[in-house]
Amino acid sequence: MFMFSRVQRVSEIAAIAGFHSHVPLESHPSQHLETVWFIKVLCTLCVRTSPSLQIFKSQYFEKNLNPFLAFEVIKHVNFSFRNPKLAFGFFQFTRTNLKIVHSFDTYYMLLRSFSELGFHDLARDVLDCMRLDGYLLDNALFEFLVMSFANAGKFDVAKELFIAQELLILRSGSDRVGRISSFVYNNFLSLLVRKNQVNEAVGFFRDHILRSKCFYPDTCTFNIVLRGMCKVGEPDKAFVLLNDMNSFGCLPDVVSYNILINGFCRIGNVVRAYELLREIQSQDQFPPDIVSYTSVISGYCRQGEMDKASNLFDQMISRGIKPNLVTFNAVIDGFGKTGDMTSALSMYARMLYLGCPPDVVTFTSLIDGHCRMGQVDHGLKLWNEIHTRKLHPNVYTFSVIINGLCKQNRLNEARDFLKQLNCRGDIAPQPFLYNPVIDGFCKSGNVDEANVILAEMEEKKCKPDKLTFTILIIGHCMKGRMFEAINMFNKMLAVGCSPDKITIKSLISCLQKAGMPKEAHKIRLAVAGYLDSSLPSSTRRIPDANINVAVK
Repeated sequence: MFMFSRVQRVSEIAAIAGFHSHVPLESHPSQHLETVWFIKVLCTLCVRTSPSLQIFKSQYFEKNLNPFLAFEVIKHVNFSFRNPKLAFGFFQFTRTNLKIVHSFDTYYMLLRSFSELGFHDLARDVLDCMRLDGYLLDNALFEFLVMSFANAGKFDVAKELFIAQELLILRSGSDRVGRISSFVYNNFLSLLVRKNQVNEAVGFFRDHILRSKCFYPDTCTFNIVLRGMCKVGEPDKAFVLLNDMNSFGCLPDVVSYNILINGFCRIGNVVRAYELLREIQSQDQFPPDIVSYTSVISGYCRQGEMDKASNLFDQMISRGIKPNLVTFNAVIDGFGKTGDMTSALSMYARMLYLGCPPDVVTFTSLIDGHCRMGQVDHGLKLWNEIHTRKLHPNVYTFSVIINGLCKQNRLNEARDFLKQLNCRGDIAPQPFLYNPVIDGFCKSGNVDEANVILAEMEEKKCKPDKLTFTILIIGHCMKGRMFEAINMFNKMLAVGCSPDKITIKSLISCLQKAGMPKEAHKIRLAVAGYLDSSLPSSTRRIPDANINVAVK
């Protein structure tokens, strides 16, 4: 603290800075008055002399600045003036030029605030200074920084923190540095998996957990890595890791097995998934749960093996496990896709009987099943029931009903559903919703209505895709409107939508049949120029496509 004999000197500095306090003097105790004024003056000088800060090289500041005052200035510039970069500049200047050894509180405040504000590069620089000054990260700050850097996508920095902290633990023991908790290891692994950095997660797991003496993995740790491996389609490697858990004093639980069961189902190996289900059925440690059964049932349904799915469904109920909404939806969807609407509706009735309320996914699957069977009117009744139950159709519900109507050439009804969709602010329009209706109108010869729908798409910020343009180009050709087809093709190129072989061959063929060989040649040149200018040399080719559009 400063003596009152220096108040005049502080006032002179305040006058030089052009500073006038708006805080009544009587609001501060007299013993803190000079310190408060001095801090305010320093903050004002810091802001006004940025970025040089050379005024602070005077003998007066070298003599009177201390870690406490520096902390207060940095804090006010950072928070009150909302200038983190200037706060860091003052921190660096006082540390380098005035040889101030900043307190742990200063480092803690800067690291947390810079990280929270997204200035991770500044935070890393502060961290380097902190290490040079001999400070150690406590567990709370270490865990905060690891997750902050990781959430910002700076995984390498987070790993460096782990390495440094592990070395400190090994060198000094837990007396000086606390051991890293399983919470931060597991959270970091989980974040890597969620960010699709699975290989990084596996590598980190092997290098920092399996080989480290600073942490012993638990079942949760293994489950995170198992989930990552299955996520990238490697359940076989995950199964090997599962068998290694015992060597680390961990036992797999039902979650571990469920991860693998679901992983095998995801790659279509339902036989292996069922074997794992049978394995835990035969054990006394833990029984399979609803997730175990639902994963295998869903796998059978996706493969159309509804007899096996039904048998396993009944077996599950016989074991006292009540099916949930996900289980029912999987079986109903499976029956619908195989055309067995009798069984699908029977399962729906069973669902209601067991007190499991359907959701929009249930109705979407039922509507889809009816439409596949050509029973669109039954699908429309279910559409009405959705609203009766105060549910809201999603984008896929609209898609299946629109497709069903278009297949029966009920274009005006499909058009009405598009209008309903345009009035919904909670559904982002997608091209696959509009394309069947555009295709239907083009095939019926009503290209003008197809153009109107295209305009509605663009008004709703829904970009036409390759199929949209191809349908419209061929539609205009079939009506003999060749120049409109050419304009549509040019528009396709202009918006950056690459044409495929079907689009190009169809347009060129139609132009040649219409006696327009020069225009056909121009299309070839336009395509060649487009590919040369927009694609890397290794990919300059016209892609194949599977579009169900025929040219007569």
